[in-house]
Amino acid sequence: MRTISLQTPGKSPEQLNVYKANLHTHSTTSDGKFSPQEMIDKYSAAGYDVLSLTDHGKHNDLSLYDHRGMTLIPGMELHPDGPRGIRWHILALNITRDIPEGIPEADAQSVIDMINRVGGYPVVAHPYWCGFTSAEVMSLKNVPAIEVSNSSCRYIGREFNMQLWDETLDAGKNYCALSVDDAHRPRDLFRNWTMLCAKSNSVSDLADALKAGNYYATQGPEFTRIHFDGTAFEAEFTPCTTAILMSRRSTGRLTMVPDFEGPGTTQVVTSMKVDVSDFPRDTYFRCQIADEDGRMAWSRPFRFPAEEEK
Repeated sequence: MRTISLQTPGKSPEQLNVYKANLHTHSTTSDGKFSPQEMIDKYSAAGYDVLSLTDHGKHNDLSLYDHRGMTLIPGMELHPDGPRGIRWHILALNITRDIPEGIPEADAQSVIDMINRVGGYPVVAHPYWCGFTSAEVMSLKNVPAIEVSNSSCRYIGREFNMQLWDETLDAGKNYCALSVDDAHRPRDLFRNWTMLCAKSNSVSDLADALKAGNYYATQGPEFTRIHFDGTAFEAEFTPCTTAILMSRRSTGRLTMVPDFEGPGTTQVVTSMKVDVSDFPRDTYFRCQIADEDGRMAWSRPFRFPAEEEK
């Protein structure tokens, strides 16, 4: 069992289990190539602990399937009208049939409010792929997360959403970020996932982890320790050749990048510690790492206690 040590200001370090999850998946219930059971079988065989079937506007009755030892989180993807004639793609995680199939989706904020009202977790999916600006994403209220990477968006060069994410963080939003496959077909499988840090793999504990922001996004690298005590940020992780503390504008801090001191000087690191006591108090910071194959991982964003967005 993977574990991680997490600490935020004012709290003692907490040791939590870590569960590998794909939280954006499609099946033949909507426009996927594989049946729900086939998707469950594939992700279980690949070593995943958690899967959410998020078909377009349709529920999956999870009681009908063999879970293959995984925790299945109920979900759906909804598509309200958006600005400039673009439809939103909103993941509704940990929802029940309290959200009916085929609901009117004209008002995005009403859809998000409905997800929150039934205890779900709304996520803005692949905003760069859709063509949304950071300002348009920020127009939605009570959204805790966006996708930072998405396997099925890579075919037109729009797999990543880091710049948009940083723009929203710089503007004072505090979105956490998921990494997902958005799997429809074989080529989408097993490229991006989210690591949920929770007490157990029960649906309720995993839902609590989402709502607390106790997770990180990855394509391979794994964090084993993420601590922020109000003055220093520390992280430990599997071997990487890139480790950067991203922050507002030019405030970030470098630990390592390939060819750090010129060609042939690449080093492997497994930890970073950054004194952030001199950072602007209204800034954010997040850890971004990559291994020697270029596979990336992203921590949740952090802020100084007085600056955390409510």
